[in-house]
Amino acid sequence: MDSVFVRAYRSHLTITAVGGIGNGWTNRDVNNVRLPGPRPGALKISKRHCCVESEYESHHCEFVFRRHRERYTFYQKKDDRIQVRKAASNQPFETESEALSSKNYGDSVRSFLDAFYRFSRPHTVIGTALSIVSVSLLAVEKLSDLSPLFLTGVLEAIVAALFMNIYIVGLNQLFDIEIDKINKPYLPLASGEYSFGTGVAIVSTFSIMSFWLGWVVRSWPLFWALFVSFILGTAYSIDLPLLRWKRFAVVAAMCILAVRAVIVQLAFFLHMQTHVFQRPPVFSRSLIFATAFMSFFSIVIALFKDIPDIDGDKIFGIRSFTVRLGQERVFWSCISLLEVAYTSAVLMGVASSSPWSKWLTVLGHVTLGSILWIRAKSVDLKSKAAITSFYMFIWKLFYAEYLLIPFVR
Repeated sequence: MDSVFVRAYRSHLTITAVGGIGNGWTNRDVNNVRLPGPRPGALKISKRHCCVESEYESHHCEFVFRRHRERYTFYQKKDDRIQVRKAASNQPFETESEALSSKNYGDSVRSFLDAFYRFSRPHTVIGTALSIVSVSLLAVEKLSDLSPLFLTGVLEAIVAALFMNIYIVGLNQLFDIEIDKINKPYLPLASGEYSFGTGVAIVSTFSIMSFWLGWVVRSWPLFWALFVSFILGTAYSIDLPLLRWKRFAVVAAMCILAVRAVIVQLAFFLHMQTHVFQRPPVFSRSLIFATAFMSFFSIVIALFKDIPDIDGDKIFGIRSFTVRLGQERVFWSCISLLEVAYTSAVLMGVASSSPWSKWLTVLGHVTLGSILWIRAKSVDLKSKAAITSFYMFIWKLFYAEYLLIPFVR
C-alpha cells in the first residue's frame, strides 16, 4: 500500500487504499479515529508510518507520526471538516476569529472615546481646568504655598468641577438633540452614536460623582460652587415649565456669567484660601480684576455661541440675541466688549506698583487686543465655518487670559 489518504466527511471517516490491498477495512472499523481540527482536503500519511495489525478481530490501527523537521498541530473541527494547521513548536498563535474580535474591540473603544470627547465639549473642559488653576494661584502668597497640599486642593477642585461640567454640557445636548441635528450634527446624540439612554446614564453618573467628591472633600466653597452650577445648568437646559432659560437671551447670558465669572472666581478662590490654606477670606485686587474681566468675557461667550447656531434657533423658537438682532450686530458687539475689557486691563497694569506685573499686564493685553481686532476684520460673516472657527478663537483668548491673571498684582 503506497499511501493512505484520510478524509473527513460529515460525522465519520473513510480510508481508501491507493495502490494496495484494502485489508477489509470499513467505516465501522475506524469510527473511533479522531483527528481534532481539520483543513479541507486530504492528509497524506506515508506507508512506512502506518501499520495494520490483523491479529485482533476488531482490526485496530495505530498511526505513528514521527517528527522530522516539522510537526503538526491538530485542532478544532469546523464546518463538518477536519482542519489541520501547521504550527511551530511551542509557539502560541491566535485564530482569525480572535484577531478579528480583538480588532473590533479596539475599534469600539476608540469610537467610544472619540464620541465621549465630543460629548464632553473639550473647549469648555479646558476652560474650566485653566480657570481653576489660575484662580487658585491668586491665593498663593509665598513660594512655600506651592506645596503638595496646594496641588491636592487644586486637583480636588478640578476633578469635581470637570465632572459637573460634563453633566451641564451633556444635559444641554439631551434636550437639544433636534436642534443639534441642524446646528451641530457631529455631536454623538445628534448623530445617533449615543442613544438617549446612554446620554442620561452619562450625565447622571457624572453629576453623582461630582457631588460625592465635593462632599468627601468637606470644602463648603467647593460644594456650593458645584450645587449652584448644577441648579443653573439644569434650569438653563431642561425643558420644564418656567425653566429652559436658554430660550430667553438675557437670562441665558446671566446663567453663563454667574458660573464663568462669579462662581469660578470667588468659590474656587475661597476653596483654596479658607479650606486648603486655612486663612480668612480676603478679596484681593487681583481677584476683583479677574471677576470683572471674566464678566465681560462670559457675556461675550454667551452671545457669540449663538451666532453660528442661528438657523436651528430660528426653527425651534430660541429667541437669542442673534435671532433678534442679526449676526453682524451681535458679532461686532462682542468684539467691542472684549476690546473694552482689554483696555481696562491695560489701565490696570499701568496702575500697578510692581514693575514686572506692569509690563506683563500691559504688553500681554495689548497683544491680545490687537490680535483680536486683526482677526475679527477678516471673518466672513456669511460663512458658518468661519464664524465657528472664530468662536473657537475666542475660547483661545479666554485660555490666554487665565495665563495672565496670576501675574496681575
